Amino acid sequence: MRDFLLAANWKMHKNPSETRAFFAAWKGVTASLPQRSARGGRFRVLGFVPALNFSAAVDAAQGTGVELGLQNAHHEAKGAFTGENSAVVAREMGAEWLLVGHSERRSLFHESDAWTALKVDAGLKAGLKVMLCVGETLPEREAGQTDQVNLRQLAAGLERVDRAILETSRLVIAYEPVWAIGTGKVATPEQANQAHVAIRAWLAKQYGAELAGRTPILYGGSVKPDNANQLREQPEIDGFLVGGASLEVASFSALAGADLK
Repeated sequence: MRDFLLAANWKMHKNPSETRAFFAAWKGVTASLPQRSARGGRFRVLGFVPALNFSAAVDAAQGTGVELGLQNAHHEAKGAFTGENSAVVAREMGAEWLLVGHSERRSLFHESDAWTALKVDAGLKAGLKVMLCVGETLPEREAGQTDQVNLRQLAAGLERVDRAILETSRLVIAYEPVWAIGTGKVATPEQANQAHVAIRAWLAKQYGAELAGRTPILYGGSVKPDNANQLREQPEIDGFLVGGASLEVASFSALAGADLK
């Protein structure tokens, strides 16, 4: 029984007043959200908000059931790291999640697989749930390297994590083909599902079928209301990591409503 996770990634959008306005409007749709996923788990809504808006989000999201998280954090709890965020402090402020390995962190900020591994480990040790992102570029897909890239990033990202921590069910994987993020392009449902199949098979080989079977794997990459249903119907897709369509209540709630069908 896997949960269905609908996760918003606001990136560097919204100020505190816009954050409060979004959650005030979101309260109007919470009663219509599904309670269970099609696979018997829970239906959950996550919000990865900018760090400067986090306090506003914590206050405004009360009563909505939205689980909040940071988009990035340093692997050290504290220290001389100007401009960075601490996963430990985020947890104290009310964060439940940490997003790690997003393609923009890898490409724009040159975060390596090794750096990503440190952050996954730190987030889990801080008591947060971690969403680890993996995904290939267009040249890598065209070269037939999709699974090779995804599994390399997955293996590297989990290299430092103790098996006992993985057993606590605080890890989620998000497959986000880089060529489909913010481009308007989207992997076909079959392409996305096949990538998820390979990821789950790797998890089963490394950690056993039981752990692999209960680990949600999300799809991210230009998910919109008009393609959500077809993607969701794929047997290995357990939710969405959503960028642009999560910025407005109307489009994000439409994605939530898609799970009712």
